[in-house]
Amino acid sequence: MATSTTETERKYEAPSDASLPDLSTITGVAAGPEEFDLEATYFDTDDYRLARAGVTLRRRVGGPDEGWHLKLPAGTDSRQELHAPLGRAVKKPPKDLTSLVRAHTRGSELAPVAQIKTNRRRWQLSNGTGEMLAEVVDDVVTAQTMGSSTRTTSWREIEVELGAGDRALLDTVEQHLGDAGIHRSSSSSKLAQVIGVKRDPVPRVTKKSTAGDVVLAYLHEQRAALQNQDPRVRRNEHDAVHQMRVATRRMRSALQAFGKIIDREATRTLTDELKWLAGVLGTSRDLEVLRTRFEDALHTLPPELALGDVAARLTRHFAPREAAAHQASVAALDDKRYFTLLNSIDTLLTTPPLTRLASGKAKDVLPRLVEKARHRLDTRVEAALAAEHADEPLHEARKAAKRLRYSAEVAEPALGKHATHLRQRAKDVQTLLGEHQDSVVARPVLLELGRGDENGFTFGLLYGREVELAHKTEAELPALWRKLTKEHL
Repeated sequence: MATSTTETERKYEAPSDASLPDLSTITGVAAGPEEFDLEATYFDTDDYRLARAGVTLRRRVGGPDEGWHLKLPAGTDSRQELHAPLGRAVKKPPKDLTSLVRAHTRGSELAPVAQIKTNRRRWQLSNGTGEMLAEVVDDVVTAQTMGSSTRTTSWREIEVELGAGDRALLDTVEQHLGDAGIHRSSSSSKLAQVIGVKRDPVPRVTKKSTAGDVVLAYLHEQRAALQNQDPRVRRNEHDAVHQMRVATRRMRSALQAFGKIIDREATRTLTDELKWLAGVLGTSRDLEVLRTRFEDALHTLPPELALGDVAARLTRHFAPREAAAHQASVAALDDKRYFTLLNSIDTLLTTPPLTRLASGKAKDVLPRLVEKARHRLDTRVEAALAAEHADEPLHEARKAAKRLRYSAEVAEPALGKHATHLRQRAKDVQTLLGEHQDSVVARPVLLELGRGDENGFTFGLLYGREVELAHKTEAELPALWRKLTKEHL
């Protein structure tokens, strides 16, 4: 079973004759150096899909952490590292690690692509109480590519990894290294340096960006979010399903709202498939939301009104359903349909079907399209406020608020604070109407839980609470909507 930690580190290029500064002056204590000889074999596809995504998978022998290591992106300077023991797996990585990179491999085989030998000296920077704040290693590396052709190279690099310290400590160490002529490495990893492959570039938006540039940059972000959440969903980590589902919805909303920039007809199949994936993930997410909602509501009741073991009843109801929903989500992520969806996203971003409008300045083109999403919301809110039975119209208004929120989010880097304010107001409306929809979904479940159950009285109280919350959100909607109508691009 793989264990998981999050590492935050920086890498530096060091001339062979450079001397490390006196590390003890940084934190007061610098224990070391300890010396290790390490040997690692790196695995990837033949076209280096893992390396291009900032992912590394290796088998390391030697040192205190020998074993199988999988490193996944986790933000600036940080990666999630999963570690599995060497075991009997020598030629092939263990399945519990390879399953976590399927969003990249999509059925392609993993094979050894490089072998790297490292002579490492390690110092640990500690405070006065013995707490390890950071680790500094000085590596002399000899690396060889593997496959049909091989080449050997060697270099020296310094790595600084945080322990209990903060990023300010990283900055301080970096300043000391810079004074010694040691500067940030241009390679994100040892593997990237030996195979000569860099991570796929992230598009940048500037004031001069075209409308097409802005929308494509947003879609790149959502693809990265979707792929980054994939292994977290497989491991059933907290909030992973929600974040992955949000990425699919953001991408789908952007393609729908900006169909005059990225040809809408060319993306209909893709948006249908994104809807399918969001739906698969939705079962698991909806169960999680309901369970948490009921548990939180239960805690607000006076103890004397919680008749019977209501908490146990909730566990018996939700636990098997959530387990089954998670299994269904993972099965979908292993399905060829999902891999085809990911391939379609890659194709879209590589050869986007841009319209003539896409070449226009973002500040001229985007406002009109965002305002179209606003008009859609206005129409649906007006219909909901006029409806005698408002549950379904309010749900439609919520979806329109979500589309407006994401549309403004797409335009925000180019349009600035006006788009920010509109996004925030749209989010407020979406959140309010989401509360209403959660109440609508919760009530029949509470009826089922309370029917013929010794806890029926308590579930009845929770049902009444949901009715009251729904009425409250309906009453608050007009004022919140008026605030949104005052925001203009």
